Amino acid sequence: MSTITRSPTVSGRFYPGDNNSLRTTIQDLTGTLPEQKQSVLAAVSPHAGYVYSGSVAADTIGRIKIPKNVILLGPNHTGKGKPIALSTATWDMPMGPVPVNWDLARAIRDASDVIEEDELAHQYEHSLEVQLPFLQMAQPELSIVPIAISHVSYQILEKISLSIAGVIKQSGQKNDILMVASSDMTHYEPRIDAEKKDHFVLKKLAEMNPELLYRSVTENHISMCGIMSVTVALLVSLQLGATKTELIRYTDSGEVSGDIDQVVGYAGVLIS
Repeated sequence: MSTITRSPTVSGRFYPGDNNSLRTTIQDLTGTLPEQKQSVLAAVSPHAGYVYSGSVAADTIGRIKIPKNVILLGPNHTGKGKPIALSTATWDMPMGPVPVNWDLARAIRDASDVIEEDELAHQYEHSLEVQLPFLQMAQPELSIVPIAISHVSYQILEKISLSIAGVIKQSGQKNDILMVASSDMTHYEPRIDAEKKDHFVLKKLAEMNPELLYRSVTENHISMCGIMSVTVALLVSLQLGATKTELIRYTDSGEVSGDIDQVVGYAGVLIS
């Protein structure tokens, strides 16, 4: 078990760096939520600065009954470290430290020949970090299994998903483990183009065909940074019996900035 602590890399920039301000910000970002929280297998949540995508993340994660154990899947923006990198560090956050569920992490690592322990891939990567405060607000006893995924083949994603799904099935805790796939949608294109591309991708996600989803993004050169993590989340969810997706909200950065010539798209989706 690792004794390493990971320091936050975008605290004070993407989100407030102190506990009280962060809690207030998340409360302010969260809209009106249903009284009954949902049990889901996976969620897709964006990872930009909270001023841009925080309301989508808050509305999406706020609808879920968050279990104690969350597998975080996200892109590797920095290009550092192993292609499929598992962190076993304790993540230091403004709301308090978040431990890795070592038993679950070790089981996933041991079940796979492509997932490797590696902290370098996570050291400066923001895509998983920005999800944590939303999860901590809902689940004070949170523990995580953080996995950063570089651009790899569909066959590698299938391998990852078989390992994760196998461990979850073996644990007998299907309803007590949530996957969160961190992804923004189209990057820095005019709103009219971004919306068209993003709703095309969201339709493919709703069709629940992981290979078609993967190929729709990669072959059409759509700049959805978390397509690897979303594909894995969908693959695992299907193996665990998922039957539907639900789009919670879609928006883009232009809603806040007013600039609709160069937007980034954000979507929140539940898989159950």
